[in-house]
Amino acid sequence: MMFLLRSAFWLTLAFLVIRPGVGADMSDSAADLSREAMARGSQFVAQQIEAIECTDIQCLGGKALATAALNATPHAGLPMHVEPAPTEVPLPRPRPDRAG
Repeated sequence: MMFLLRSAFWLTLAFLVIRPGVGADMSDSAADLSREAMARGSQFVAQQIEAIECTDIQCLGGKALATAALNATPHAGLPMHVEPAPTEVPLPRPRPDRAG
């Protein structure tokens, strides 16, 4: 009897933790949390870079490079290789007329 009670407990607990139909919500919330963490981390690093006082040209250049690396450029769209290249020559090539 204790075996059945333990099994029912663990199965109920597993069902509550891994509920069906929640997978999409969990992935969306994880993606949102990831974006927010990256934004806050980038903001923190940018503040730390701005706090550095520079008197040398190398230090100023390093700050400029680090700041430019933090600014994410948006993607232009889908890559070119998504659509296949148009075929100009049919495959297999037709047999020449002189071949008979």
